[in-house]
Amino acid sequence: MKKRQQEQGPLVTLEIDGYSSDGAGVARLDGQVVFVTGGIRGETCKVRLDKIGRSAIWGHAEQVTDPSSQRLTPDCPYYQQCGGCRFRHMAYAEELAAKRSRVEENIRRIGGLDLPVEEILGAAQPERYRNKAQFPVSTGPKIGFYRARSHQVIDVADCLLQSEAAARLRTAAKAWMAAHQITAYDERTGTGLVRHVYVRTNRQGESLFCLLVNGKGVPQEAALVDCLRRAEPGLVGVVLGVNEKKNNVILGDRYRTLWGQGFLMDTLCGLSFRLSVPSFYQINPDQTEILYRKAAEYAELTGGETVLDLYCGIGTIGLTMARQAGAVIGAEVVPEAVEDAKENAKRNGILNARFFCGDAGEAARRLAAEGLRPDVICVDPPRKGLAPDVVETVAAMGPKRIVYVSCDPATLARDLVRFDALGYHPQQATAVDLFPRTAHVETVVLLSKGEIDSKKVRVEFSLEDMDMSGFQKGATYEQIKAYVQEKHCLKVSSLYISQVKRKCGLDVGQNYNLSKKEDAKVPQCPPEKEAAIIEALKHFQMISW
Repeated sequence: MKKRQQEQGPLVTLEIDGYSSDGAGVARLDGQVVFVTGGIRGETCKVRLDKIGRSAIWGHAEQVTDPSSQRLTPDCPYYQQCGGCRFRHMAYAEELAAKRSRVEENIRRIGGLDLPVEEILGAAQPERYRNKAQFPVSTGPKIGFYRARSHQVIDVADCLLQSEAAARLRTAAKAWMAAHQITAYDERTGTGLVRHVYVRTNRQGESLFCLLVNGKGVPQEAALVDCLRRAEPGLVGVVLGVNEKKNNVILGDRYRTLWGQGFLMDTLCGLSFRLSVPSFYQINPDQTEILYRKAAEYAELTGGETVLDLYCGIGTIGLTMARQAGAVIGAEVVPEAVEDAKENAKRNGILNARFFCGDAGEAARRLAAEGLRPDVICVDPPRKGLAPDVVETVAAMGPKRIVYVSCDPATLARDLVRFDALGYHPQQATAVDLFPRTAHVETVVLLSKGEIDSKKVRVEFSLEDMDMSGFQKGATYEQIKAYVQEKHCLKVSSLYISQVKRKCGLDVGQNYNLSKKEDAKVPQCPPEKEAAIIEALKHFQMISW
């Protein structure tokens, strides 16, 4: 008996009027938001509805009846399969406009702040810009990238975002696996050997190869080295990385050099950096230089300032600022990165920079206790943004300026509100496109203490009838609503938020959102929305479990 073919959703005609955070087009159908994969603002499309939720619908553009002038024919054969690129169907100018709008909307909707994004600095070369490739491996062997929203590996011979050297080394590794019947790692069972193929390249055309494996070695190591060296003349080293844990983490915890050197040298902003396999380093050097120049511009260094660089990594931002500062102090939680930062300072003859290992919050508190009062504090946190204690400690140190470098507009908006409440107001913001063709965007924001020059105003008000829920530690109800809408495409009421907060043991006020009628039936928050609200409370660090 044949399986019945899965029924398709309805086909509707919609006009695209904007973009979602992941680059999909946004339309509306009978008042509901529809996220349209492959849609471009201003187009009319026939949209196949793939999933109909309670407050949002997901679909894809099956036919474009009135195409935008910004539409392009995708130039990558894997575009509809791979989950990497999101904007290859549109002109780069339109992609930049979408990203700039996304940053502004997050700051306005989640942060509730009126902060125009002055500009978005696009890439002169939006192709072949990545200096690091990480290819997952599966049985076949298949070496490529994951299909969107899955861990199914798509075999990709070449990627237009990666270097040609990465493509050649990937093909060579695949040939070696096939020739010697080397097994691929299976996430479900924890068996198999090869997990990832990793390639790092530099501006001089050199490359470093690493094979990440579920074991302490591989058969035919000499054959692997020979195969790779014949495929890539610029290869300077082959490294074996060991990860025997049953997880989906890419990098290992031990490394062994099979041939050549276990590191790569590169230049950034006129400085030389040594990069091992686990070193954090921005993947687009041209755009990184633009990003760092903007950060330095916001820092307004004149030669005598003390700069505190939190989340300093291997010291890239701090060392580029050291030439215009009096002193730079960097803090980073990864010990290996701190050692790299120290070596990078020594290698470049920079004597006014020091680095130490520590969590950002702990480091800031320790320095504050030592009496440090930096003129400028630069923060470049991971995607989850800053913990509340980091925001409080940074503000308590009283810097003249705070330069916030962010890779996630949503957490940036949340943190800007926290700084604003502590007297540090966002003054300027610039978006920088470090990751062309993907949904990611970087933002640099300058914060400083605002001074009121106008006449003093006396304001009298009563707290008795005032809803104080928005003044408690954490996010306001409107910020939670905006976050849930942005991340989960769900609309939640203040009633539902208060119900979930009570379950989590958070204070919502004695009578907040309770019905005045004794026998009133109060609607209860649906499980789907409760899960989204809980995720938002975690995101805003109001709960930790």
